[in-house]
Amino acid sequence: TEIYTLSLHDALPIYAVCARVVRVLREERKRQGVSMEAVAERSGLSQSMISLVERDMRNATLDTLLRIAETLNLDLGAIITKARKTAQKGESQPK
Repeated sequence: TEIYTLSLHDALPIYAVCARVVRVLREERKRQGVSMEAVAERSGLSQSMISLVERDMRNATLDTLLRIAETLNLDLGAIITKARKTAQKGESQPK
């Protein structure tokens, strides 16, 4: 059995990717003029969960991110890919 561990050095880029993905989803929701309540209703999530995720107070599961992205007609895979590239460059702000 192999055991995988992440050092703090490895975890920081992962956190940056996650934060960037959530930030993009939030910005796109606002750009589309969709309320958190509407996203919650369409995705089957609670408004409280949407709010906690957007405010970085709760780590979103892949299922949660997929539901939000689908509700907004976004390609989560493309968002993650772009977020990874941004994190690898050490950039913290979206472009």
